[in-house]
Amino acid sequence: MSRPATFVPPAGARAYSLRTARGEFAVVDAPVADGVEPRGVALLLPGFTGSKEDFNPLHVPLAERGYRTVAVDGRGQFETDGPEHDESAYAQEELARDVLAQVAALGTAPVHLMGHSLGGQVSRAAVLLDHSPFASLTLMASGPAQISASQQERVKLLRDALAVMTMAEVWDAIQAMEAPEETATGGLDGGLDNRADLRRRWMGNKPAQLLATGRQLCSEPDRVAELAAVPLPFHVLSGALDDTWPLALLDEMAARLGARRTVVEGAEHSPNTDRPLATARSLADFWDARTDSAL
Repeated sequence: MSRPATFVPPAGARAYSLRTARGEFAVVDAPVADGVEPRGVALLLPGFTGSKEDFNPLHVPLAERGYRTVAVDGRGQFETDGPEHDESAYAQEELARDVLAQVAALGTAPVHLMGHSLGGQVSRAAVLLDHSPFASLTLMASGPAQISASQQERVKLLRDALAVMTMAEVWDAIQAMEAPEETATGGLDGGLDNRADLRRRWMGNKPAQLLATGRQLCSEPDRVAELAAVPLPFHVLSGALDDTWPLALLDEMAARLGARRTVVEGAEHSPNTDRPLATARSLADFWDARTDSAL
């Protein structure tokens, strides 16, 4: 999962519940920077076990490039409600229809859509249902089909744990398995306060959502050919290392899509938190090209 340095939205951003035809969704909405000409709006979808806060480091640099950014907790993620035990509510098509409802509620179509990891697969499903509300699609650290075998095993362990343990017990078990240097002073979590935020996020997730989307990650079919037939510009962005989808797979997917391909050096599966400035620059450069071509 992405581990943001802070769960506090940046200055100027607003956290609120976005009302849609399919319910309310928790968002962080960051406007264009003062004195900057607006260039567009982007909707940002987080990955498995992630949340809207994963994109906190991107809001300011993208605002300075003229983009309003809206990061959203999906159904059953962190601060967005959802059924506790009904996995059918989290079928991929249901999540995709949620995305279409979010764009409709923003009233700013077309928007640039960006999905991280699982969010990329949900984004793809939304575009395949209806591409008309979107100006472009960026798949960040999100591959053509199911996740790698090693990551499938991790998801299976989580599913097995959720079958017999509470969310709090699973969290404690995850912490016990972390490397000592990560638990002594906060390590990758960024300190004790951040660790509390990460636990709060974990506890906000609905078990049915984790079970359903975990299965999706382990069984997602290759839909690249379908996506390539959609008349949108595509962007495949990743870190220089990724054990969820090997870079060769992401390279091949980009070629099949005719997509712009960006590799962010010094980043792994979460370029948004590993190298946010370079990631934001790559996103804005891609969106600028789309905006300029439409003028």
